Amino acid sequence: MSTAQRTEAVHVRAPGKINLYLGVGLPHDDGYHALATVFQAVSLYEDVTAYPADGFSLEVHGDVDLDEVPTDDRNLAMRAAKLLAQATGVTAGVHLVIRKGVPVAGGMGGGSADAAAALVACDALWGTDLGAHRLHELAARLGADVPFALHGGTAIGAGRGDDLTPALARGRFDWVLIMSAQGLSTPEIYGRLDTMRAHGEALADDPQPSLDVPVAVLQALRAGDAAALAPVMFNDLERAALDGRPDLEHALADGVRLGALSGIISGSGPTVALLCGGPEAARAVQQELQAAGHTAVHVHGPVAGARIVV
Repeated sequence: MSTAQRTEAVHVRAPGKINLYLGVGLPHDDGYHALATVFQAVSLYEDVTAYPADGFSLEVHGDVDLDEVPTDDRNLAMRAAKLLAQATGVTAGVHLVIRKGVPVAGGMGGGSADAAAALVACDALWGTDLGAHRLHELAARLGADVPFALHGGTAIGAGRGDDLTPALARGRFDWVLIMSAQGLSTPEIYGRLDTMRAHGEALADDPQPSLDVPVAVLQALRAGDAAALAPVMFNDLERAALDGRPDLEHALADGVRLGALSGIISGSGPTVALLCGGPEAARAVQQELQAAGHTAVHVHGPVAGARIVV
């Protein structure tokens, strides 16, 4: 393992994600739920730059709402840097500068992308050269979505979501994201789902919670067929995320009415992900949604995971 410290900054870009399928099982004793999910990394990014420093510090910028983003040890990127230093015996510090492009508390894994980017950036800055397998192990200690942000592409997630298997996804999938000004807490949404299930409200119209990704989802991805994927997208957390949020119900309905093939809440929400038939269709849906007063962004996937930007 090399320990040659760089003297110049390292810039890493990591993508946000959409859960185009998310089956949630019962909680384990540790509070985590068993999952069967399909992640797709999309072209909405977090940028993390690591600068040589004596101690550990962090600053955050971006055009998204930053009020809820901590700059201390509660920040996953800061925790990632300190975990890497501890695991490798590095005594140097780092100053991290994060430029956020993924919605905060939006169900798209922006904080996890920051952590993945920080691992890659500090590994390069400090010359620790851990390799993909060891970085994955550290990522899994930080959070269930962090390993996927490292790898990107399209993948099946099992266990807590960090047991990843690459999924073949041919071609390009175009999405329009409707952003929400009001975020949602992931632990609260999982807790609400548990409560709804305990009271028999767990979504009579939905399939029974399953820890297997349906074959139809994987076939649609392999074929690169957005029209086939649209009717089989599913999220067990969706009803919990929509509870008390009529604005999200309206956003989903508006997206389909204005031309999207289908819509889904991404992860624990509140970001609405609308699958479209191609780039032109997505641009048209985006424009119509913006004219209707929504904040809408056109993205595509799959894209690569955390990578150094030269």
